[in-house]
Amino acid sequence: MRKPRALRPGDRIALVAPASPFDRDRFDAGVTEIERLGLTPVVTEGVFARRGYVAGDAQSRAASLAAAWCDRSIAAVMAARGGYGSAQLLPFLDLAVFRASNKPFIGHSDLTALLTCLTCYCATTCFHGPMVLNLAGGEARYDRDSFVRSLMTTEPVGELAPEGLVPFRSGVAAGILMGGTLTQLVASLGTPFAFAPPPGYILLLDEIGERPYRLDRMLTQLSSSGLLARASGVVCGEFPDCDEPGGRPTAREVMAELFDTVPGPVVFGFPTGHTRGPAFTVPLGVQVTLEAGHRSRLVVTESAVV
Repeated sequence: MRKPRALRPGDRIALVAPASPFDRDRFDAGVTEIERLGLTPVVTEGVFARRGYVAGDAQSRAASLAAAWCDRSIAAVMAARGGYGSAQLLPFLDLAVFRASNKPFIGHSDLTALLTCLTCYCATTCFHGPMVLNLAGGEARYDRDSFVRSLMTTEPVGELAPEGLVPFRSGVAAGILMGGTLTQLVASLGTPFAFAPPPGYILLLDEIGERPYRLDRMLTQLSSSGLLARASGVVCGEFPDCDEPGGRPTAREVMAELFDTVPGPVVFGFPTGHTRGPAFTVPLGVQVTLEAGHRSRLVVTESAVV
């Protein structure tokens, strides 16, 4: 994996909109938080475009992302929000451009389509972290410490042991952390940009607003594809709003049963991506150790930046 340079105070961060349009007030509040981090936000061309449920046509969104990536004055790229539309960009991206230079790309949710492309097909570390609209909520919505440790220091992030982690299967496993939103991982299968992690990887899964039977369907597909068997361990997010409307079954109950046959450690409730509180930033494409049991934790043992 190639690693980008660590961010420094004053670095310019390009803000792009690969997916859905967004509320301008929340965007502006997120820009203010980026400035509070000591970074310089750069609003890219077309970021405020609207075309139904996406932020402009796919070719324009792809061109804006590529332009930010090629701009030597830009140190990192952050998505404005998720929603839908990131996968539409993939056919219009010249991956040689993204392999030629590397810089931090930060996002989650629908942006999993791009995170997967960068880690699997460009061999570049990237970051399952906040988007501009998440930053609008300040530190009530994102964990500032893990953001800084992931992107602004050259030491490994180290231990991430949030309260409330539930071990589905106990054990210890090490591997490269890869993954993202379950919907996007499954949607990629059978395409030229399919999620293709190495054997022994640690799978990160995140989701929001999917009822238990839909989670079952997607995890069954992921299992049938062989990707679950390839993982040495699984880190599940909080999966907010995924319980049945009547309360039972819960996402946690269903997923505990579905992961019953996974040989390695599995934890549930890791606060990254879609969360009810501050979301952790975690680097993708680096070595981690997952410990599940009496003291569950994720330890990032390799730096994602240099």
